[in-house]
Amino acid sequence: MITSVFKKSTPLNFSLVVFLILFFDFVYQIQDLAWSHSTVLVFKTIGIGLVILGSALITNFVAKKNNLSKDSAYSILFFLLLLLFFPSLFENINLVFANFFILLAIRRLISLQSQKSSKEKIFDASLWILVAALFHFWSILYLVLVFISIISHVAGDYRNWLLPFIAFFAAAIIFALYSLLFNGDALGYITSGIETDFSIDYFTNNYQNAALSVYATVALFFVISMLMTLSSRSQLLHASLKKIVIAFFIGVAIFIISPNKSNDLLIFTIMPLAVMTTAHIEMPQSKLNQELALGILILCSLFAFFCQL
Repeated sequence: MITSVFKKSTPLNFSLVVFLILFFDFVYQIQDLAWSHSTVLVFKTIGIGLVILGSALITNFVAKKNNLSKDSAYSILFFLLLLLFFPSLFENINLVFANFFILLAIRRLISLQSQKSSKEKIFDASLWILVAALFHFWSILYLVLVFISIISHVAGDYRNWLLPFIAFFAAAIIFALYSLLFNGDALGYITSGIETDFSIDYFTNNYQNAALSVYATVALFFVISMLMTLSSRSQLLHASLKKIVIAFFIGVAIFIISPNKSNDLLIFTIMPLAVMTTAHIEMPQSKLNQELALGILILCSLFAFFCQL
């Protein structure tokens, strides 16, 4: 029954998911209304909510525009459900903005398959990734996906290999000018961001540990499903799906090596995992299996969300 609601992308179910994103944001924010006493914090809170909503819409757009999902609302639904595992993201402005810019980059890289405006797409994707790195340094690892995309589609033109470096210098100049104008400590910012920490002992309560464990189990199931069924999917989608899988593992790598570790760092895996979950649900299978997969994910995400409030 639940799968039938979202099987087709209609204004009603699309609006429902958008409403639910805003609803859960509201539920999280009212736990502590200290932010409401400051105009700056009010705009910050509203801004985070809008960027999260924009990220969900980009996820839906990328999936549908590149035929990674059928005409359904599953992608945006799964983005919401996976987001609920980490409710503190609703106040983590740096990671939310970093992920938003990474999604803009992934959008350009997946569309590179058409080989139209290739140079513009490579430059744009590189620049978005470097902008994301200003919010969370290790987002820069997504440049690996840029070079993989170049190898896959436009390796023959040497100019394409230079574009990420041109984007790097453009971003560096903008960052340097910003630091000079606002007396920022650019060197200190980069030094602190480039640190690594492989320890996973940051949990402040058992619910965070449980949320991570369940999320990892869900991710493992759907990633394995994607890898095992990739060869049976349309050849036209192979390159795009491989980029999605690579984007997921880069997100995992960012979580593993980043300092100031928290579950929130897994935000970079949410969009790729939402697309892979959609691909699994839309596979030819029994209605019962679809309902079970979706139902279990809904229960797990709601449990994780409310336990961590």
